[in-house]
This record gives sequence, structure tokens and C-alpha cells, in this order.
Amino acid sequence: MKLIEFTPILAPFMVRSRVLHTHRTARGTPPTFGTQMLGLFKKSAPDPKPETPAARTSFLARLKEGLKNTRSQLTGLFAGRKLDESLFEDLESALISADTGMDATTFLLRQLRERARKERLETAEQLKGLLREILAELLAPLEQPDPLDPQAPKKLPQPFVIMLAGVNGAGKTTSIGKLAKLFQHQGRTVLLAAGDTFRAAAREQLIAWGDKNGVAVISQSGGDPAAVIFDAVHAARARNIDILLADTAGRLPTQQHLMEEVRKIKRVIAKADASAPHEVWLVLDANTGQNALNQVRIFDDALGLTGLILTKLDGTAKGGVLAGIAYARKQLAAPRPLAIRYLGVGEGLDDLRPFVASDFVAALLD
Repeated sequence: MKLIEFTPILAPFMVRSRVLHTHRTARGTPPTFGTQMLGLFKKSAPDPKPETPAARTSFLARLKEGLKNTRSQLTGLFAGRKLDESLFEDLESALISADTGMDATTFLLRQLRERARKERLETAEQLKGLLREILAELLAPLEQPDPLDPQAPKKLPQPFVIMLAGVNGAGKTTSIGKLAKLFQHQGRTVLLAAGDTFRAAAREQLIAWGDKNGVAVISQSGGDPAAVIFDAVHAARARNIDILLADTAGRLPTQQHLMEEVRKIKRVIAKADASAPHEVWLVLDANTGQNALNQVRIFDDALGLTGLILTKLDGTAKGGVLAGIAYARKQLAAPRPLAIRYLGVGEGLDDLRPFVASDFVAALLD
């Protein structure tokens, strides 16, 4: 392979391998600045390590801490209260304040009234238990079987291509770094594709995550992001990589030219592998409230989303937006499964965990 000199900005990240290689783009010509790869030689996958009870408990504690304001507001309504109309009115205000949205709030209150009457509930604590049950039922469709579960009997395509999209500032690139660590922990090999060629720091940020995890990064300085990811699919196949995580540039769903570009990226991935991308995930900032519903709708129309990652649940996020998303999917004429794959509760490598509906409801109400 042809050797090229790496650019000075990448020097800090080239400790392990100072050899860079050029690869052909989808049009058969080398990228202007070369396709840069870190950690070229595939390492054997580590043995999968099951999550320990302590780690799970720690994550649940951090999730509860992140949602403590909403939990305090909701649970405080039921303490020493009578089950009367004023309780329902206060609960309506609390749910709306928690970013649940008017439509989902109306649905939850209607269910509560009907079932409380049918079950002849008498106390506020009983109503709290019923709210927990109804919320769990609403969120249950968002908890789908994980196609990447190491215990799943179905053999995955290789490479298994996951395309990630989202608006600027949602935490997409950081989530990719955390996913790389998580999948390595499962005993899988991972490759990253730096498809965000517009934001100056995006490529360097992803390379830094790759360096931290010891994971290869396919990148190009400027140029066509679809070509970078096309090259990455072929590189992953050549090296028998298990999972390829493809980053894309952050974009607002109202920027039609950028939405068309992300559609193009998906089409080009399919040219490299007719079955890919195998998953398309949208990264959402949990603090964006009801705007998250618009993002889900527009990105889903453009890409056919299969999953969501909700980030920043460690700060001022209220959490009710998940109920809003679940209710909006429930109202579709032909509902298609859309899973919440992961929740993020911090900046650490281990602060990303699979979504479990019952755990989330417990963090809100227990």
C-alpha cells in the first residue's frame, strides 16, 4: 500500500502506528487528503464480560440522581393526599412540567381516571401505583430486543453497520466513543468512521475517542462524508471487524440540504453492503423537551430510524419526553418498532447503558 505522511495535527494520536494508508473512494479515486486509519491491525476480541450487579446498581443510582427533580415533584403529589379531582389536576401540571407533552399527559390522565374508577381505588398511594403501571405499559414498546446482545442466537452480519445521526450538541460523537467501549466489553471488535467532515473538531474528537479505546478510526480531512463511510465499510470487511460505528455531521432537521446529504450517506452505505446500515440511531439530548418529538419524526421520515439514544440525563433533564415519544409512536397509522437503545447519564466511558422501561419508571416514581 502507498504510504503517505500524516498531518501534524494527528501526530499526538499516532503513537501506536505511524503508518497511514490510502483507500479508494466510491468513485474509484483517492480522497484529496488520504483516508487516515489508526490501529490498522485487528486485535483479537476480548472475552465478553457480563455486567456486574454493582455496576447495574451504580447506573440506576445515577439515573435516579439525574431525574431527582421530576421524581420529587411527582412523588410529592401523593403524600398525605386524598384521591380527588385536585390530585388529578396537580398531576396534570406536574406531567406537563416534566416534558411529557399535552397529548401524552391527556392520555395518561384518561387512563388513570378510567382504571381508578374501574378498580375502585381509594387512596393517593394506590393511584401512584397505577400511574407506575400505566407508564410502564406505555414505555414497554420502546424496550425492544437488542440485536447486539451477545447472548442472542442470531448471527450478525459482519461488519454490523450502525449509522448515527443527530443535531449539533446532542452528544453524538461522545456516545459513539462510549458505544465502542461497551461493544469491546462484550468481546467485539469495533471500527469508527469519522463521517462528520464539516465540523473542524469532530474528526479530532472521534480520533481521541478511538485512541482512548484503542479502536481504529477511518477519517479524511474534508471531502465527501459518504466516501469516508464507504471506505470504512470495505475496511471493516477486510479486517473482519464485528461492528462499524458511522458518525455523521450534526444537522438541524430544518436544514433540507443537510437532510438530503444524510439520506445520500445511507444510500452509499447500501452500495458498499446491500444489507447495511443494519441499524440507524438518532442521538437525542434529553434536555430538548418536546422538540425531541419533532427530531424523531423528521429523522425517521428521512432515514427510517431503528433506535434512539437519550443523552444528558444527569443534569436538568426532566425525563417525561420518553412518554411523549412512546405516545407519538403509538398514534402512528402503521406503528413501526422504534427502540430506545441506550440512556446516557454522564461523561464517563461507562455512563451509557441499555434502556429498561421498568428501571426508568422506578427512577421517576420510586
